[in-house]
Amino acid sequence: MPTKSFKRSDRVSAELRREIALLVHTAVREHALPSVSVSDVEVTRDLDSASIYVTTLLGGDTEKAVAALNELAGEFRHALSQTMRLRRVPELRFRYDDSVDKGERIETLLRGDPKP
Repeated sequence: MPTKSFKRSDRVSAELRREIALLVHTAVREHALPSVSVSDVEVTRDLDSASIYVTTLLGGDTEKAVAALNELAGEFRHALSQTMRLRRVPELRFRYDDSVDKGERIETLLRGDPKP
C-alpha cells in the first residue's frame, strides 16, 4: 500500500505559490516595481509562516523589489485570507532566491570564462 507522502504543508505551499504569484504580478504593475517572479514557497510545518523566494530579471533591483514586497506582505496576507480556505493565513516573508545566480556562476566556471 503506498504511503501518503504529500503533507498538508506541501499542499498549502503549492496553493500559496499560485495565489501569491498572481498577487505579485499585479503589485509589480500597480506599484511600478522591478519585474519579479515567484520561484518557490516554503511553509513551516505548523503553517505559521511562509518564506516566499523571488527572482528578478534585472540583478541590480533585487533589494528594492524584496523590500517593497515585504512592505506589501500585509496586503497580500489580507487578500489571501479572502481567497484561500485556511483558518489562519501564514505570515509572509519575501526573500531573494539566489539559486539562479549560483547556477550562472557555476556555468561560467565550467565553460572556463575568466570573469568570476
